[in-house]
This record gives sequence, C-alpha cells and structure tokens, in this order.
Amino acid sequence: MTTSSSPALDDDGKRDAPEPADGNRETDDPAADAPAGRDRTIRGAALLATLIALPVTLLVAVLAFTKLSPDTPAAAPSPSATTPRVQSTAPVEMAAPALAARPATVCRALVSQLPESIRDLAQRPVTAGPEQNAAYGDPALTVACGGTEPTFPPTDEVWRVNSVCWHPTEQGDATVLTTVDRETPVTVRIPRSYEQALQWAAPISSTIVATVPSGGDVPSGCNKS
Repeated sequence: MTTSSSPALDDDGKRDAPEPADGNRETDDPAADAPAGRDRTIRGAALLATLIALPVTLLVAVLAFTKLSPDTPAAAPSPSATTPRVQSTAPVEMAAPALAARPATVCRALVSQLPESIRDLAQRPVTAGPEQNAAYGDPALTVACGGTEPTFPPTDEVWRVNSVCWHPTEQGDATVLTTVDRETPVTVRIPRSYEQALQWAAPISSTIVATVPSGGDVPSGCNKS
C-alpha cells in the first residue's frame, strides 16, 4: 500500500513549500541571490560617497566659521612709509638786490644748476630775482646768491658740508646758513620745522662747489679736509 506524504504544516498552520526535485530550495529573498562581487561594489560605493562628503563638510564648516569671525583689522602702515608733503606752488616772496657784473654771472650759473627738488621739497617760483634766488617746499626753504659776506667772532662755530664752509645763525623760526669760503656769498634759510639743517644744505653745497669759486677770508675751521 502506497502512502502519500503531505507537506508539513508550520507553526502558523501553513504548509511548507515542497522540496524541489534537485534538492535546491528557492528563496524569496533577492539578496540571497546577489553575488559576492556585487556586495563588495555596494560597500565600495558607500565608502567613496563618505570620503567625498567628508571634505565638503569640512569646507562648509570653515567657510561658516570665517563668515562668523570678526573682521581682521587692516594692517598698520609701515613705519618706513612716508606721506608726501602738501606744498604750495605760489611764488615765494624774496628780495633781489642789485648785483655787480661778476656776482651776477656767478649767481646765474649757480641758480641754473640747482636741483629741481631738495629731498622731498619741490622747487617753487620766486617773486623777484629768479636769476639769483630759488625756493623749495612749503614752508619755503630759500637760496639767495650775492650780498655781503657775514662777519662774526673767530670763536663762532662754522660747519663744513660737502667741501663748503657755512656760518649758522638762528633767526626767528629758521636756521640761516651763509657761505664764508666763496667768492660770492650764498645764503640758505631753512625753516626749523625741517630739522637737521645741514642735511638740507648738502645738495646745495654740491652745486656751489661746481659753480661758485672759492675765495674770501676763509676761517681756520674751514681749512679742514
């Protein structure tokens, strides 16, 4: 007598799926059929997405922090930086006494060779005697050629600058330097606001050496080399 076997019932009262003839049971889980390579691909893609997202997140965080941070104050100007002087271009009032032929010739040579600027002081026009006078900057530094050589006690100080000997005096708000070793005297008036008068006289001294011959009663202090 042949006995038929019925599929067993599970705990819920459902019949178990019959065993296939080849002994391989099919399953309803699609993941079970996925090959191992595919699983590795999925994990690799997830890792790549994480690696891409991480730097982007960091960049957003940095930008947000920068935006919320207080503005950085502007750098202070370098101590070496200088602001150009504001200078008037109006003519400078100067006297122009009459000169003898020889001093007039010497003074014309001097003025024609003076520099267009002394340090940061630009040359300005003068009200009289442009052939014997010159002026620079504001307040004006002036150069006057001709006149009388100064007289002073032998104990007075004299300054030698670029081979030119100067006698200094203080007049009001300026230091006045007059040559004492030249055929024709040259007087330079330097406002005290410029300080260190000898530095301003240096370029003028160089022009005097080239255009005004030595002469006069040279003080002993000027004979030093």
